[in-house]
Formats: sequence, structure tokens, C-alpha cells
Amino acid sequence: MITPAEAITLQEQLRAQVITTDVLPHPIRTIAGTDVEYDKSTNLIAGSVVVMDYNTLAVLAVASHCMEVTFPYIPGLFSFREMPPLLEAYRQLQVEPDLIICDGQGLAHQRRFGLACHFGVTLDKPVIGCGKTRLCGEYENLGETRGSVAPLIAEDDQALIGNALRTRDGINPVFVSTGHKVSLATATDIVLKIATQYRLPETTRLADHYARLALLAYKSGSKEPPAGI
Repeated sequence: MITPAEAITLQEQLRAQVITTDVLPHPIRTIAGTDVEYDKSTNLIAGSVVVMDYNTLAVLAVASHCMEVTFPYIPGLFSFREMPPLLEAYRQLQVEPDLIICDGQGLAHQRRFGLACHFGVTLDKPVIGCGKTRLCGEYENLGETRGSVAPLIAEDDQALIGNALRTRDGINPVFVSTGHKVSLATATDIVLKIATQYRLPETTRLADHYARLALLAYKSGSKEPPAGI
């Protein structure tokens, strides 16, 4: 198993491969969401990937994978805990997405290499990071209405690492950043488009739902988590 020190070295090496400009198919036809669910009473983790039609948000494919966690809980290294089940789930998909939104950070990370970057570089796919909470960086003067955006600025070098985005009026923002092959402006626009009814984009909400179902199914003795439609 990789050590924490080796994981940090790998992050620093792979960071140079991140592409921060748009390398997207035109038109975008499919979009996927990823999320993981941890079991509070065991060492199990479930990862799910949901593929949806980009325009209608109809669900086209679902794949999930349950396994034991193989990496310790260390802030800044979450991708090494969450990538294994997500990659296994991704490999099961019957429909390949054009673009992926990860429930996690991209460049808005201490070493500019969060889960969205790691997932994107590993798969060589366009990936957006959309975190529920701020991992690092500061923002100010964010408006209260849906669509309001404030730059997320790194504390150390004052670099632009993401955006705080208000997806619902008066509700806490989400934190959007480039993962791979997507510019920050495009990533922000897409997250707002996909967050149609709630604070989180529909991709994340559904991936969370299927990850929970997969974990419940696995613990109940069904070793085959929900997959397909």
C-alpha cells in the first residue's frame, strides 16, 4: 500500500499533468456524477458513478462498488481513500460520460491536486470538482442570489483556485474548481446548469443516493450493488 509520504509525492508529480483549459466534446451529450458513502460501523466504503443525459438529466447508467477502505483518513489525501471504489465503479459503466462532476475538490486543494484532478488525470477525462465545503482558499462579497460567484483565492500565493457559487438563493455556496480538461469558467457554468432544484448538482445528489443503496445492499448480504437501470 502507498504511504502518506509517497501519496504526497505522487500528487506533486501528477499535478503537472492537469489541463486547465476546455478540452470538451461538442456538443456535450452525457455527464456523470461521483460520490462515496462511508459505513459508520465498519471499514466499508461504497463508490457510485451515475451517467445522465446532459440536457434532460435522465439517468442513463449507474455503477457502484463496495470494498474496505485501503488508505488512512488524512486531510488532503482523500483521493487515495475514494479513488479505488470510484475507479472500480467507473470500469463497470455501460455508457461512457463526456464529462464528470466529482463530489470533491480539484485545484482548490492544498497541493492543487484534489480528487477531481486525480480522477481526471487517471482517466484522461474532463472532470469538475464541486465540493460541499471549502477545503482551502478565501472568498468575499458573494451575492445572495442563485448564480452569484466569488473568486476563491489561495491564502499562500493569492492564486485563483476556484469559485464559490451560490446555486440557491440565500443557501450556502458550493465550491467549484477545475479538475482536468475544463476551465474554471466552464466548470462554474456547468455546475449551475446541473444544480436545477437543490444546492448540489443533480449528478452529485444521485451518485450519493446510489452509493448509499450500494452500501446497504452489500451489508445485507447482496454482494452485487445496484448497477445499470
